This record gives sequence, structure tokens and C-alpha cells, in this order.
Amino acid sequence: MKNPKYHIYLTPDERRTVINSLIDLRNDLILQGRYTDIIDELLIKLTKAKVKKIKVKEV
Repeated sequence: MKNPKYHIYLTPDERRTVINSLIDLRNDLILQGRYTDIIDELLIKLTKAKVKKIKVKEV
């Protein structure tokens, strides 16, 4: 079965908050001596993701 792809649209502030939260989680895992592989992959994907500007219509 194919894994579905998901798209998430974030404002620059939301993107910064997500990245900072993942870094905090990674630091907590390092202090606990646990693996951070998945968090590292998410950070790489998030930082390399293309930034796309979209227009939002207000109703």
C-alpha cells in the first residue's frame, strides 16, 4: 500500500514554533539518553521544505 502524502500550510511564526518545539524535544531525548533519529528526520524535512505563498480568500 502507498503511504499518503500530507501537506501542511504554516505561517512563518507557526513554522518557527514547530521547529523550536522539535529542537526542545530533541534536547530532552538527548538528556534522557534516547534515540533522536525520527526527530532529526522531521527537522531535516521541515527545514528543506519549499515555501509556497498562497492567497487566502476571506469570506
